[in-house]
Amino acid sequence: MRRIVVVGGGYAGFYTAWKLEKKLRRGEAEVILIDPRPYMTYQPFLPEVLSGSVEARHAAISLRRNLRRTRIIAGSVTTVEHARRTVTIHPVSGEDFELPYDVIAVTAGAISRTFDVPGIADQAIGMKHVEEAVAVRDRLLTAFDEASVLPPGPVRRRLLTVVVVGAGFNGVESFGELLSLANSLLKSYPELTRDDLSLHLVEATQRILPEVTDGPRAWVRRLLEGRGGHLHLETTVKSAVDGHVVLSDGTELDAELIVWTAGNAATRLVRGHTDLPVTARGLIQTRPDLRVGTEDEIVPDAWAAGDDAAIPDLASPVPGALTVPNAQNAVRQGKLLAKNLLADLRGRAPKQYLHHTLGSVATLGLGTGVFQFHRLVVKGPLAWLMHRGYHVLAVPTWDRKVRVLAVWLAAAIYGRDIVSLASVQQPRAAFTTDPK
Repeated sequence: MRRIVVVGGGYAGFYTAWKLEKKLRRGEAEVILIDPRPYMTYQPFLPEVLSGSVEARHAAISLRRNLRRTRIIAGSVTTVEHARRTVTIHPVSGEDFELPYDVIAVTAGAISRTFDVPGIADQAIGMKHVEEAVAVRDRLLTAFDEASVLPPGPVRRRLLTVVVVGAGFNGVESFGELLSLANSLLKSYPELTRDDLSLHLVEATQRILPEVTDGPRAWVRRLLEGRGGHLHLETTVKSAVDGHVVLSDGTELDAELIVWTAGNAATRLVRGHTDLPVTARGLIQTRPDLRVGTEDEIVPDAWAAGDDAAIPDLASPVPGALTVPNAQNAVRQGKLLAKNLLADLRGRAPKQYLHHTLGSVATLGLGTGVFQFHRLVVKGPLAWLMHRGYHVLAVPTWDRKVRVLAVWLAAAIYGRDIVSLASVQQPRAAFTTDPK
């Protein structure tokens, strides 16, 4: 029986293993998925986890609960030696060990790219995982509690200053949800006013939401600024040491919360710990049929998909274009990868990946969104409902669909929960504190 090793349990890895389970015949192949986290993050829900519109656990899809015929190894792959058909695994607990395989599918995803800005590694929080979205939310809620008992001044101003770096979909959605949450919190904090809030969105290029056209982009900008947001375009972060943020446009401010969404980078594994071919950008060189290799040469028994794979975009009119690293592509690549692995096992030719975009949809805070498909543009509450409808259909498993819908229904009746659980980051503090 052949052994298929899937490296990474994100979108592409989860869907690869999930679909293989449904189609493999008994005894046809063994599937092993390796990931340090016990869940797959449904990333489009993270901005709503941040604002409290989605419960944190509902954006996490349990690997063990849903992949019942797949062997799950809790750890990270540190080395791929395809010449030996072997991976080295650093487990969550215990010593490193080697695992042989027959076929490998690299779906390790990507990590946040920080550009070595002084202070960012110490101060900023990313927005790729559930824990990060929860931490951003709790930090903002805690800041409101602390600021409400302080007089106006630099300490209170710092507590209520937020900087979001990166204005792609993740950054703009996170910024929009933060603005929506912060403005709604003022009803519960009569000591504070809108003038106390200082939320900044920083983008190195001259535009936000590059996936949409100029018209809806300008509308989104007006909306964010109308809610009190400050946009710094064609601006970079020069330093963020100890929370003192220095921008290239001359702005300096002290921020309690810095959220980093400014791009992706290949994982350490793909960048330099594999003998599989890698592009100059550090991505696995991948063919349109998801086999590793080039148009002229195929690496046998090696496949890749998702954010760590350089896959030619057959739907793009631009020569040499690669598929965009987003959820739409990762999910569909994972499904196709499972089909192609099965086809290869059974002696059939794999199919090429071709996906035409379904459009772009973003939430901009409670009750507001934007959607664009070619020339069709929808703005406001209808786009927000379209965002929710699409993602509740797209999130895997009925368990998660029902739970997310239940939270949305409760929030529609009672409003969003505004309780901070920042204390869970130090769970023993209350137990060990001297009661005297």
